[in-house]
Amino acid sequence: MANHQSAIKRHKQSEKRRLRNASTKSTLRTAVKRVSEAVAAGKADEAATNLKAAVSLLDRAVTKGVLPRNTASRKISRLTVAVSGPKK
Repeated sequence: MANHQSAIKRHKQSEKRRLRNASTKSTLRTAVKRVSEAVAAGKADEAATNLKAAVSLLDRAVTKGVLPRNTASRKISRLTVAVSGPKK
């Protein structure tokens, strides 16, 4: 454990961020899973609704620094293709 006051404060801050980021990532995984399950079940309207929510959460995670921009972009792209089908 840290001994200096500033190191103790840093440790507290990093622990808060770690917990907040873990919660955000868990929410993201659930949202992505909902889209995938709706696509697998063939529920197009539900998949589109869930996709919109998932994209919003992914973009917010990027803004908060939880996910890198390219990672979120890749996930959004793959989910969109899964919902709408590949281009012909």
